[in-house]
Amino acid sequence: MISYQTAAPGAPLQRVESDTPQPQGSEVLVKMVACGVCHSDIHLHDGEFNLGNDKKLDVGRSGLVLGHEIFGEVVAVGPDAKGVAVGDRRVVYPWIGCGECASCRRGEEHLCTPGRGLGTVNQGGFAEYVVVPHPRYLFDKGEVSDSLASTYACSGLTAYSALKKVGALTDGDEVVLIGAGGVGMMALQIALAMGIKPIVVDIDDQKLAAAAELGAKAVFNSSDRAASKEIKKLTAGGAYAAIDFVGAEASVNFGLGCLRKGGKIIIVGLYGGALNMPLPFIPMSARIIQGTYVGSLQEMGELMELVRAGKIAPIRIEERPLDQATQALADLKAGKVQGRVVLRG
Repeated sequence: MISYQTAAPGAPLQRVESDTPQPQGSEVLVKMVACGVCHSDIHLHDGEFNLGNDKKLDVGRSGLVLGHEIFGEVVAVGPDAKGVAVGDRRVVYPWIGCGECASCRRGEEHLCTPGRGLGTVNQGGFAEYVVVPHPRYLFDKGEVSDSLASTYACSGLTAYSALKKVGALTDGDEVVLIGAGGVGMMALQIALAMGIKPIVVDIDDQKLAAAAELGAKAVFNSSDRAASKEIKKLTAGGAYAAIDFVGAEASVNFGLGCLRKGGKIIIVGLYGGALNMPLPFIPMSARIIQGTYVGSLQEMGELMELVRAGKIAPIRIEERPLDQATQALADLKAGKVQGRVVLRG
């Protein structure tokens, strides 16, 4: 089979030919039909995360097949794989744990460290075939397109899990979404399906126009110094929750500036940097600063129920052939992508 693997940090992915895996035990072999390209892939390709204050987290590793937003067709099953058949077309849940630690026993495989995540630890979807450890990680997509279906494994799941962490809302509670890229726009669609009409913030007026057209309550360009004050006026003193899909110093600080006393900011994005604030301000403002990382297997099931019911409108998808994986990463990093780039097998 053909796969595209990491080499030196930031270097073009290498085209590698190898034997096609044969599934063992409960494993399932999936032929990749569509695989989304995510900002996490950029960090793994670059080999580092920016931690701020001139510090970096080294995540470089050669020989890794990136790609965790996978939709494919089952082409072979191991002798112990039950409830799945050759020819089934499924979305793959990639955030797979060891199955034995406390996190896994709590149903939080996505928090298992280091885990067996596809495209992050184990080989992922920038390849012709992917080995999935068990049929429970496979989900029916319903009637949505193949390329759109792939994006629910990370973009959709991440947005859904972050929105669930907002919790129950009462009259007057407002939610701000920061970042209208692929995940942020997915979050807008899912929020609307959940009965939440959020305010959307970005630095790109084209993305904001798209968000407004899709049904955002209001849109603001965060490069406008008056934006956070205007949001506080609109929300009668501040939003209850802000979800930051960027995860940069500027975006987190903007989100904190939008909140009322007792509000919460949920940080999703991994752009990088550091947060510096006086510690007394945290108890004095009674605010919650919370991180969220993708989502659980149970949440994936809940999300796919919404997808199959047709309750989530599609986001913009740009399709490219698998051999353009390196260029897709470069274009995403350069901010040249609206919506989601999906590689086709």
